[in-house]
Amino acid sequence: QVQLVESGGGLVQAGGSLRLSCAASGFTFSSYTMAWFRQAPGKEREFVATINWSGRDTYHADSVKDRFTISRDNAKNTIYLQMNSLKPEDTAVYYCARSRGPVTSNAGQMFIDYWGQGIQVTVSS
Repeated sequence: QVQLVESGGGLVQAGGSLRLSCAASGFTFSSYTMAWFRQAPGKEREFVATINWSGRDTYHADSVKDRFTISRDNAKNTIYLQMNSLKPEDTAVYYCARSRGPVTSNAGQMFIDYWGQGIQVTVSS
């Protein structure tokens, strides 16, 4: 069965960095677009970044552009989210997701067919 397992979250001070990982199994990982979403308390889940099957094409939300970088290693069936210059407003549960279509905004959730369980990222001021 399809499994997506996030790791690497935690508590960090503003201005710090974290790298999230998402280990995938149960499907042909290199055939799929993958994405990161996040959900802050009391807010709707929002798009963060996406990467195509080869890793050649990426897209980041304006709120994280130039601070976050999505990448993937198809040999390890893993995607990553490098988060730099973290801000308190980045505090959220971060979700890894598998997509069956293009994802460049919150509306792209319509293409998501599997989600990870989520991992907490907390940025203190």
